[in-house]
Amino acid sequence: MDVTGRTAVVTGAAGGIGAALASALTARGASVLLADIDPQVAETAAALGQHHWTGDVASAQGVDGLLSAAREALGDIDLYFANAGITGARGIGGEADWDRILDVNLRAHIRAAERLVPEWTRRGGGYFVATASAAGLLTQIGAAGYSVTKHAALAFAEWLSVTYGDEGVRVSVLAPMGVNTKILWGDGTQEKTGEERVSQQAVAEAGTVLEPADVAETVMAAVESETFLILPHPEVLDMYRMKGSDYDRWLRGMRRYQAKLRG
Repeated sequence: MDVTGRTAVVTGAAGGIGAALASALTARGASVLLADIDPQVAETAAALGQHHWTGDVASAQGVDGLLSAAREALGDIDLYFANAGITGARGIGGEADWDRILDVNLRAHIRAAERLVPEWTRRGGGYFVATASAAGLLTQIGAAGYSVTKHAALAFAEWLSVTYGDEGVRVSVLAPMGVNTKILWGDGTQEKTGEERVSQQAVAEAGTVLEPADVAETVMAAVESETFLILPHPEVLDMYRMKGSDYDRWLRGMRRYQAKLRG
Protein backbone atom coordinates (compact mmCIF):
# COMPACT_ATOMS: atom_id res chain seq x y z
CA MET A 1 0.00 0.00 0.00
CA ASP A 2 1.13 3.51 -0.87
CA VAL A 3 -0.07 5.78 1.95
CA THR A 4 0.32 8.97 -0.09
CA GLY A 5 -3.04 10.73 -0.18
CA ARG A 6 -4.59 8.21 2.22
CA THR A 7 -6.40 8.97 5.45
CA ALA A 8 -5.31 7.46 8.74
CA VAL A 9 -6.33 7.39 12.41
CA VAL A 10 -3.64 6.78 15.04
CA THR A 11 -4.61 6.17 18.67
CA GLY A 12 -2.23 6.71 21.56
CA ALA A 13 -0.69 9.49 19.47
CA ALA A 14 0.16 12.16 22.04
CA GLY A 15 3.72 10.80 22.18
CA GLY A 16 5.82 7.68 21.80
CA ILE A 17 5.16 5.24 18.98
CA GLY A 18 1.81 6.81 18.12
CA ALA A 19 3.25 10.28 17.59
CA ALA A 20 6.11 8.78 15.57
CA LEU A 21 3.63 6.88 13.38
CA ALA A 22 1.64 10.07 12.78
CA SER A 23 4.83 11.88 11.84
CA ALA A 24 5.91 9.13 9.44
CA LEU A 25 2.46 9.10 7.81
CA THR A 26 2.51 12.88 7.47
CA ALA A 27 5.94 12.77 5.84
CA ARG A 28 4.54 10.34 3.27
CA GLY A 29 1.63 12.60 2.37
CA ALA A 30 -1.19 11.03 4.40
CA SER A 31 -3.92 12.98 6.19
CA VAL A 32 -3.96 11.91 9.82
CA LEU A 33 -6.14 12.26 12.88
CA LEU A 34 -4.17 11.79 16.11
CA ALA A 35 -6.18 10.48 19.06
CA ASP A 36 -5.30 10.21 22.73
CA ILE A 37 -6.72 10.61 26.21
CA ASP A 38 -3.74 12.88 26.93
CA PRO A 39 -4.46 16.56 26.04
CA GLN A 40 -0.87 16.76 24.76
CA VAL A 41 -2.24 15.21 21.56
CA ALA A 42 -3.51 18.63 20.47
CA GLU A 43 0.02 20.07 20.53
CA THR A 44 1.49 17.00 18.83
CA ALA A 45 -1.09 17.22 16.03
CA ALA A 46 -0.63 20.97 15.63
CA ALA A 47 3.12 20.50 15.18
CA LEU A 48 2.38 18.11 12.30
CA GLY A 49 -0.38 20.25 10.81
CA GLN A 50 -2.87 17.42 11.37
CA HIS A 51 -6.21 16.85 13.11
CA HIS A 52 -6.67 15.56 16.64
CA TRP A 53 -9.30 14.08 18.94
CA THR A 54 -9.00 14.00 22.71
CA GLY A 55 -10.83 11.13 24.38
CA ASP A 56 -10.72 7.56 25.65
CA VAL A 57 -11.05 4.62 23.26
CA ALA A 58 -11.62 2.23 26.18
CA SER A 59 -15.38 2.17 25.56
CA ALA A 60 -17.77 1.70 22.66
CA GLN A 61 -18.90 5.31 23.04
CA GLY A 62 -15.31 6.48 22.90
CA VAL A 63 -14.59 4.59 19.69
CA ASP A 64 -17.82 5.91 18.17
CA GLY A 65 -16.80 9.45 19.08
CA LEU A 66 -13.35 9.00 17.60
CA LEU A 67 -14.59 7.55 14.31
CA SER A 68 -17.25 10.25 14.01
CA ALA A 69 -14.62 12.95 14.48
CA ALA A 70 -12.28 11.22 12.05
CA ARG A 71 -14.91 10.97 9.32
CA GLU A 72 -15.84 14.61 9.80
CA ALA A 73 -12.19 15.66 9.51
CA LEU A 74 -10.90 13.18 6.93
CA GLY A 75 -13.84 11.57 5.14
CA ASP A 76 -13.43 7.84 4.56
CA ILE A 77 -10.82 6.19 6.79
CA ASP A 78 -8.22 4.16 4.89
CA LEU A 79 -5.89 3.09 7.71
CA TYR A 80 -6.48 2.61 11.41
CA PHE A 81 -3.56 2.26 13.82
CA ALA A 82 -4.83 0.72 17.08
CA ASN A 83 -1.83 1.86 19.06
CA ALA A 84 -3.17 3.03 22.44
CA GLY A 85 -2.05 0.78 25.26
CA ILE A 86 -1.31 0.57 28.97
CA THR A 87 0.95 -1.66 31.07
CA GLY A 88 -1.71 -2.30 33.70
CA ALA A 89 -1.25 -3.79 37.14
CA ARG A 90 1.71 -5.89 38.18
CA GLY A 91 1.16 -9.49 39.14
CA ILE A 92 -2.23 -11.07 38.55
CA GLY A 93 -4.23 -7.92 39.22
CA GLY A 94 -7.81 -7.51 40.36
CA GLU A 95 -11.21 -7.20 38.68
CA ALA A 96 -10.93 -3.47 37.99
CA ASP A 97 -7.39 -3.89 36.65
CA TRP A 98 -8.53 -6.54 34.18
CA ASP A 99 -11.54 -4.53 33.06
CA ARG A 100 -9.36 -1.52 32.27
CA ILE A 101 -6.53 -3.30 30.48
CA LEU A 102 -8.89 -5.47 28.43
CA ASP A 103 -10.81 -2.38 27.33
CA VAL A 104 -7.69 -0.43 26.33
CA ASN A 105 -5.39 -3.13 24.94
CA LEU A 106 -7.94 -5.44 23.32
CA ARG A 107 -11.55 -4.30 23.17
CA ALA A 108 -10.54 -0.96 21.64
CA HIS A 109 -9.17 -2.97 18.70
CA ILE A 110 -12.27 -5.13 18.45
CA ARG A 111 -14.64 -2.16 18.65
CA ALA A 112 -12.77 -0.24 15.95
CA ALA A 113 -12.67 -3.25 13.64
CA GLU A 114 -16.34 -3.97 14.26
CA ARG A 115 -17.16 -0.52 12.90
CA LEU A 116 -14.56 -0.26 10.13
CA VAL A 117 -14.41 -3.71 8.56
CA PRO A 118 -17.95 -3.68 7.06
CA GLU A 119 -17.15 -0.33 5.43
CA TRP A 120 -13.80 -1.61 4.15
CA THR A 121 -15.24 -4.80 2.69
CA ARG A 122 -17.87 -2.74 0.84
CA ARG A 123 -15.16 -0.45 -0.53
CA GLY A 124 -12.81 -3.35 -1.24
CA GLY A 125 -9.94 -2.04 0.87
CA GLY A 126 -8.72 -0.83 4.24
CA TYR A 127 -5.77 -1.37 6.57
CA PHE A 128 -5.81 -2.25 10.28
CA VAL A 129 -2.51 -2.00 12.16
CA ALA A 130 -2.50 -3.29 15.75
CA THR A 131 0.23 -2.47 18.23
CA ALA A 132 0.86 -5.55 20.33
CA SER A 133 4.27 -6.36 21.80
CA ALA A 134 6.92 -9.04 21.79
CA ALA A 135 5.04 -10.05 24.94
CA GLY A 136 2.23 -11.12 22.62
CA LEU A 137 4.53 -13.77 21.15
CA LEU A 138 6.48 -14.50 24.32
CA THR A 139 5.35 -13.13 27.71
CA GLN A 140 5.93 -10.22 30.08
CA ILE A 141 7.55 -11.04 33.41
CA GLY A 142 5.60 -9.52 36.27
CA ALA A 143 2.47 -8.42 34.39
CA ALA A 144 -0.29 -10.93 33.65
CA GLY A 145 -2.72 -8.40 32.19
CA TYR A 146 -0.19 -6.99 29.76
CA SER A 147 0.89 -10.46 28.62
CA VAL A 148 -2.65 -11.73 28.12
CA THR A 149 -3.98 -8.67 26.30
CA LYS A 150 -0.99 -8.47 23.97
CA HIS A 151 -1.39 -12.16 23.13
CA ALA A 152 -5.07 -11.49 22.48
CA ALA A 153 -4.45 -8.40 20.35
CA LEU A 154 -2.11 -10.43 18.14
CA ALA A 155 -4.62 -13.29 17.94
CA PHE A 156 -7.40 -10.89 16.97
CA ALA A 157 -5.24 -9.39 14.23
CA GLU A 158 -4.51 -12.90 12.91
CA TRP A 159 -8.22 -13.64 12.83
CA LEU A 160 -8.99 -10.42 10.98
CA SER A 161 -6.39 -11.22 8.35
CA VAL A 162 -7.61 -14.78 7.85
CA THR A 163 -11.28 -13.81 7.76
CA TYR A 164 -11.20 -10.63 5.67
CA GLY A 165 -7.88 -10.70 3.81
CA ASP A 166 -9.53 -11.94 0.62
CA GLU A 167 -12.02 -9.06 0.82
CA GLY A 168 -9.37 -6.38 0.66
CA VAL A 169 -8.76 -5.81 4.37
CA ARG A 170 -5.06 -5.70 5.10
CA VAL A 171 -3.78 -6.34 8.63
CA SER A 172 -0.41 -5.90 10.32
CA VAL A 173 0.59 -6.29 13.95
CA LEU A 174 3.53 -4.55 15.60
CA ALA A 175 5.42 -6.61 18.20
CA PRO A 176 8.49 -4.75 19.50
CA MET A 177 10.54 -5.33 22.61
CA GLY A 178 11.85 -2.22 24.38
CA VAL A 179 11.01 1.19 22.92
CA ASN A 180 12.04 4.48 24.51
CA THR A 181 8.58 5.57 25.66
CA LYS A 182 6.61 6.20 28.85
CA ILE A 183 5.11 2.73 28.65
CA LEU A 184 8.61 1.33 29.32
CA TRP A 185 10.11 3.92 31.66
CA GLY A 186 7.01 5.52 33.21
CA ASP A 187 6.48 9.26 33.46
CA GLY A 188 8.80 9.75 36.43
CA THR A 189 6.07 10.93 38.78
CA GLN A 190 5.91 7.81 40.94
CA GLU A 191 8.50 5.58 42.57
CA LYS A 192 8.50 2.10 41.02
CA THR A 193 7.81 -0.96 43.13
CA GLY A 194 10.16 -3.92 43.13
CA GLU A 195 8.01 -5.85 40.69
CA GLU A 196 7.71 -2.83 38.41
CA ARG A 197 11.49 -2.51 38.32
CA VAL A 198 11.84 -6.22 37.56
CA SER A 199 9.31 -5.98 34.73
CA GLN A 200 11.03 -2.91 33.28
CA GLN A 201 14.45 -4.54 33.54
CA ALA A 202 13.21 -7.68 31.80
CA VAL A 203 12.35 -5.59 28.74
CA ALA A 204 15.26 -3.17 28.83
CA GLU A 205 17.87 -5.95 29.06
CA ALA A 206 16.31 -8.27 26.49
CA GLY A 207 17.51 -6.25 23.50
CA THR A 208 18.26 -2.77 22.21
CA VAL A 209 15.81 -0.11 23.37
CA LEU A 210 14.75 1.51 20.10
CA GLU A 211 13.60 5.05 19.43
CA PRO A 212 9.93 5.50 18.42
CA ALA A 213 10.90 7.10 15.10
CA ASP A 214 12.91 4.01 14.14
CA VAL A 215 9.99 1.76 15.02
CA ALA A 216 7.65 3.92 12.95
CA GLU A 217 9.89 3.59 9.90
CA THR A 218 9.84 -0.18 10.31
CA VAL A 219 6.04 -0.08 10.51
CA MET A 220 5.76 2.05 7.37
CA ALA A 221 7.96 -0.35 5.43
CA ALA A 222 5.78 -3.25 6.56
CA VAL A 223 2.56 -1.45 5.61
CA GLU A 224 3.94 -0.57 2.19
CA SER A 225 4.86 -4.23 1.63
CA GLU A 226 1.68 -5.47 3.39
CA THR A 227 3.64 -7.63 5.83
CA PHE A 228 1.62 -9.05 8.72
CA LEU A 229 4.14 -9.47 11.55
CA ILE A 230 6.24 -6.37 12.22
CA LEU A 231 9.34 -7.10 14.30
CA PRO A 232 11.57 -4.06 14.91
CA HIS A 233 13.67 -6.45 17.02
CA PRO A 234 14.28 -9.34 14.56
CA GLU A 235 15.65 -11.54 17.33
CA VAL A 236 12.11 -11.92 18.67
CA LEU A 237 11.43 -14.37 15.86
CA ASP A 238 14.28 -16.61 17.05
CA MET A 239 12.93 -16.44 20.61
CA TYR A 240 9.46 -17.34 19.35
CA ARG A 241 10.80 -20.29 17.38
CA MET A 242 12.71 -21.50 20.43
CA LYS A 243 9.56 -21.26 22.52
CA GLY A 244 7.58 -23.29 20.00
CA SER A 245 10.26 -25.92 19.55
CA ASP A 246 10.42 -26.84 23.26
CA TYR A 247 7.78 -25.16 25.40
CA ASP A 248 8.88 -26.70 28.70
CA ARG A 249 12.50 -25.72 28.16
CA TRP A 250 11.41 -22.17 27.35
CA LEU A 251 9.29 -21.98 30.52
CA ARG A 252 12.19 -23.20 32.64
CA GLY A 253 14.45 -20.62 31.04
CA MET A 254 11.97 -17.82 31.72
CA ARG A 255 11.70 -18.87 35.36
CA ARG A 256 15.49 -18.78 35.67
CA TYR A 257 15.58 -15.33 34.06
CA GLN A 258 12.87 -14.08 36.41
CA ALA A 259 14.79 -15.40 39.43
CA LYS A 260 17.93 -13.65 38.21
CA LEU A 261 16.10 -10.34 37.82
CA ARG A 262 14.66 -10.65 41.31
CA GLY A 263 18.14 -11.20 42.72
